[in-house]
Amino acid sequence: MPQGTKNILLRLDPELAERLQAVAEVEGRSVSDVAREAITELVQSRRTDKRFVRMLEESLARHERTLDLLREDDDQ
Repeated sequence: MPQGTKNILLRLDPELAERLQAVAEVEGRSVSDVAREAITELVQSRRTDKRFVRMLEESLARHERTLDLLREDDDQ
């Protein structure tokens, strides 16, 4: 496992947790390893997902406007 890892709490419904455990057992891997792989694949797919990138850009624009509003108060 890479150094500097971060522990997170992941809540799954019981059926999904059982399926995840089954995949891990069949592959001879830990549940954490299988979950890490799935999360990595999801994050990678989002990087090239046009809809996600658009949502991210819209979110950044909203935050930029908010920062501008907060900075205006400093100028007064």
